[in-house]
Amino acid sequence: MSAPLVGIEAPPAAVEPPWPKPAYAWYVVGVLLAAYTLSFIDRMILSLLVGPVKASMNITDTEFSLLAGLAFALFYTLLGFPLGWVADRYNRRNLIMGGVTVWSAMTASCGFAGSYATLFLARVGVGAGEATLSPAAFSMLSDYFPREKLARAIAVYSIGVPLGSGIALVLGAFVVQAVITSPPVELPFVGMVDAWRLIFLWVALPGLLIVLLMLTVKEPVRRGRATTVAAASNRSILRFLSDHRFAVAAHLFGMGLISLVMYGAMAWIPEFFHRTYGMAVPRAGLYFGIIMGVAGASGLLTGGWLSDRMLKKGRKDAPLRTMLLSCLLGGPFLVAAMFMPEAWMAFILIAIGMYLATWHGVAGAALQLITPNECRAQITAVYFFVANLIGLGLGPTAIAASTDFIFGDNAALRWSIALVAGIGMTLAALILWAGLKPYARSTIEAENGWPNAT
Repeated sequence: MSAPLVGIEAPPAAVEPPWPKPAYAWYVVGVLLAAYTLSFIDRMILSLLVGPVKASMNITDTEFSLLAGLAFALFYTLLGFPLGWVADRYNRRNLIMGGVTVWSAMTASCGFAGSYATLFLARVGVGAGEATLSPAAFSMLSDYFPREKLARAIAVYSIGVPLGSGIALVLGAFVVQAVITSPPVELPFVGMVDAWRLIFLWVALPGLLIVLLMLTVKEPVRRGRATTVAAASNRSILRFLSDHRFAVAAHLFGMGLISLVMYGAMAWIPEFFHRTYGMAVPRAGLYFGIIMGVAGASGLLTGGWLSDRMLKKGRKDAPLRTMLLSCLLGGPFLVAAMFMPEAWMAFILIAIGMYLATWHGVAGAALQLITPNECRAQITAVYFFVANLIGLGLGPTAIAASTDFIFGDNAALRWSIALVAGIGMTLAALILWAGLKPYARSTIEAENGWPNAT
């Protein structure tokens, strides 16, 4: 057993208030899901604008991938630390409202970017705003749901990833096609702009509705706090990370590699269908968007149900084991899809692969189950830093760089996706497998009353 956190004294025993009514708790999940969905619409719509953006900015695949990945991930990951600190101490609902306002404004700014540099900075701003959401949301949900139901709640919240990406692709299939074939548009106070820039303005507007919905969400009582706010210091968090380093490292780097594969695939699969099968990108985006919305959401729900079921039966490593299964089962289908002779065959295998691979949606719950309440948002920020720096920052670029520098042929995009997916999922599975026993020990310690166990 690990030593208790430095400077922490157990408070007198107290009876915590009852859990919120299930109906309201699930309503909060719905509102947070709507915010998460919008965040992914704002960040993923760029994947359907490869052609117009490259032509307008005169950039390469690799330079475009930096807009889709690193520009967003840079501040999204770095700002997670101070924002997690804020979320562990102050009103999480208000923090999320401020974040939605910022990322919506910066998404609209992408439409006015006059150069590659200004577009890059606008994407950085989108990431900065979105950095407020998940650390605060995960922490809030852990105070709305008991342990045995948390994986399902966070899995439903995580549906925002495939749902937002799917909506971006499906709506984009219609909107983008209409806009990119239109002549420049004159806007008041701005002048003539390329029609594709209007897309950023349209997807930014729903942020106003999300801010209003967040006003109906109550800040929940923080449960199981074993320390004073002052004791929830960086030193305490570092001690927690040190004492549980094997469990946390397996989770973070395993999920980071899964994210690398998933974000890379989401950024390039519509273009893959265009380059490999000659399919129009909006049409490919439509089909892939449906797959993301249906197969991805179903996979997340299945993973949450499976993890809760295994945990209820006494399997202490249930969340990490579910993530391991997502690699072993989903990875081979994603790789095989790249080499199908017909587009419809590739879509079928991608649908199966996405369903199985998205079982990893329990990753958020996995950390909440072993982390003290007063550190949850900050530990979540560490998780998003690693997973998104690897996934968002490197995923799209790893595939683009493979195409540009390893194969040297735009038509070899299928090989690049297969290479990154095959290596990434294999390494992720090995790391998660090595972390099963350490994670189980951390779960037992948390159930025994972390941080007072010795």
